[in-house]
Amino acid sequence: EATDALEAGMSVMIFSDNVPVEQEIALKEAAARSDLLVMGPDCGTAVVGGVGLGFANVVRPGPVGLVAASGTGAQQMLSLLDAAGVGVTHCLGVGGRDLSAQVGARSTRQALAALDADPSVEVIAVVSKPPAPEVAEAVRSYAASLSTPVVLVFLGEGESDLTAGAERVLATLGRPVPEWPFWRPRQPRLSRPGALRGLFSGGTLCDEAMVIAAAQLGPVHSNIPLRPEWALPEDLRAPGHLMIDFGDDALTRGRPHPMIDPTLRLERLEQELTDPATGVVLLDVVLGHGAHADPAGELADVLGLGSAPVIVSLCGTEGDPQGLSRQAEALTEAGAEVYLSNAAAARRAVELVTAGKEGVR
Repeated sequence: EATDALEAGMSVMIFSDNVPVEQEIALKEAAARSDLLVMGPDCGTAVVGGVGLGFANVVRPGPVGLVAASGTGAQQMLSLLDAAGVGVTHCLGVGGRDLSAQVGARSTRQALAALDADPSVEVIAVVSKPPAPEVAEAVRSYAASLSTPVVLVFLGEGESDLTAGAERVLATLGRPVPEWPFWRPRQPRLSRPGALRGLFSGGTLCDEAMVIAAAQLGPVHSNIPLRPEWALPEDLRAPGHLMIDFGDDALTRGRPHPMIDPTLRLERLEQELTDPATGVVLLDVVLGHGAHADPAGELADVLGLGSAPVIVSLCGTEGDPQGLSRQAEALTEAGAEVYLSNAAAARRAVELVTAGKEGVR
């Protein structure tokens, strides 16, 4: 179907995951020959001319163009920019593997060229999961050749986070940086000794949280590890700090994405909250079209279990069908601390783990 569309002169968005990388490369090479764009495979989020595709947040039109090799990374940028009063012209997802050594940023270059040619775009932001170093450098060089300013937000050890990236976009536009919203429960849970357990539906949000946590706490084991030696076994269990991406391809075969069906994550959340070895639980909740109609309602009953602090990264806008403030209020009523900035949520979780280790109440 994608080949037929390209041959008919149409750009393509491929939501499907588990597509062989060889087919991805062939499609992107064919698109480049016809000056078309392949968004994906595994492109979960896009906004084209104000129309959301896939998991998309409701945002106002504005001067920013996004290129995203990351679905929830794009959604975090959309949410932060919306909170700052800045809109988006287009958000072009390119698939999470586009900046890998194999794919070589083929769609990222096409998307950058398209946004650079759009007079309504005043600044471009490129958001990516940890890219291959040589590909990141090639994108950096290509971006420098464009007439539109480009802000590169590449996650990874030693790199800046998504919130800092949004702040650089605002600075490029000459806009002020707001105080990023957060919500606290009436009676916050006290820190206690134990490990940090992160349960994520967004892979990029998980990546970002791991980078922040590992810098302070040491190894964080995961099914999408920052380093090979930090990989979780197949049962996704290990002592110490861990973070799981429930949206990873291996966990979505034959079942909906956890942003639609939270069953697997809810089961693990209940286990972690009742485990005396758990010091802090860190979660993401992603709003927008395509996502669960009431994720806070699904979480509320489980969040009441145990006594470990729960920190939530809430990614969304007031315009989303679920309503940002309504979801935040429901989560705080259930006892969670809630942050719009995923980086702020991760830092708060690390703070509580460190306090628990030191016996600080």
